[in-house]
Amino acid sequence: MEQRGFVFHEQNLLSPDAAVATFLRRAPLAPPGVERVALDEALGRVLAQRAQADADYPDAPRSAMDGWAIQSSQTPGRFAILGEVTMGDVWSGRVDPGQAVRIPTGGVVPDGCDAVVPVEDAQLQGTSVLIPMPVAAAENVTPRASDMHAGDLVLEAGTRIGAAHLGVLATLDITDVTVFRRPLFAVLSSGDELIAPGDRPQPGKIRDSNRYAIAGALRAMGAQVRHWPTVSDRPGALEAALREALAACDGAIVSGGSSVGERDHTPGAMAALGEPGVIVHGLRVKPGKPTVLAALGARPVIGLPGNPASALMILEAVLAPVIAAIVGAPCRPGVTAARLSAPMTSRRGWTWYLPVRLEDERGSFVAHPIPLRSSSVSLAARADGFVVMPEAAEKWDAGRNVTVTHFL
Repeated sequence: MEQRGFVFHEQNLLSPDAAVATFLRRAPLAPPGVERVALDEALGRVLAQRAQADADYPDAPRSAMDGWAIQSSQTPGRFAILGEVTMGDVWSGRVDPGQAVRIPTGGVVPDGCDAVVPVEDAQLQGTSVLIPMPVAAAENVTPRASDMHAGDLVLEAGTRIGAAHLGVLATLDITDVTVFRRPLFAVLSSGDELIAPGDRPQPGKIRDSNRYAIAGALRAMGAQVRHWPTVSDRPGALEAALREALAACDGAIVSGGSSVGERDHTPGAMAALGEPGVIVHGLRVKPGKPTVLAALGARPVIGLPGNPASALMILEAVLAPVIAAIVGAPCRPGVTAARLSAPMTSRRGWTWYLPVRLEDERGSFVAHPIPLRSSSVSLAARADGFVVMPEAAEKWDAGRNVTVTHFL
């Protein structure tokens, strides 16, 4: 059964960084196994196996320009034209001093040549070409293995695969890619006041918006999501729902009921699940003080505040490292340097996450603070990101340079 009696002792609350570090130290989190996917399906996945170069790339010196392959020691001078290198072929034989071969960008530089002269820097004169200026050795030549040496570690395990990584994997002939399996998170909402979108709310009821914001953030971080039915405030209901969810999923996120009120069953339900149980309850942060970090074995169980702005802010700003631990790689949101348009204040000794709206003013960004109302559903959608005021800060003046972290 769910245990009660959880209270906040402010002096015992942990900072966000300390809370996450404590949780990761005590909860044995790890990515939930690996699978192989086709190269064209690997975008956004997390590489589970390092990729090494199987050969030298390029495998021969190649021209960096459309021009003439020559021996640099013979410049300046006139060169007899032997022929032309065509793409996909290699010049047969050797080019002797005083001879030149026309070559396209990317063409293999013939034996006997150590430089390429661009077309525009040479003068074509019948069956010869005049190079009027001295040319240095290796000029306009991409050396063999200048990109990758055979055996080089090119991509480390834990790399989140982007477009450029797909190109590297294709070059290395890795067409079946070993990636971490996407962890499956159950998303649960708790509260008798909640109804589904599509239903008309009666007095005292609200639409369950949190689960969709949380699910979107989880997917952006690289997880899969399974929506669980809304849990009532009846004692025992949340514990039963969590046990069912954790039997089918790699972790669970609960929205609501994480504080210390009479109807807040989340901490007790999590404590009753098993070891290690509740590891952190309450953060020295605004918004998001009543956050709960728990685990059943290696499966994280996270209790988020029911207030919409708080829930999304804490998930993205604080708990991203927890999700990363079982996804296999961090999700790095974009950041923008900006200056404040108005003062910002916080509470000394607490970490504050304050939403802002960005405006481009002649090539530089201005961050406009948005009043923080944790219960606001639209706040995060109206904001472009947030600014972190650390514990030592209490007031920042207008004009201060800040870093704005974008929402996922």
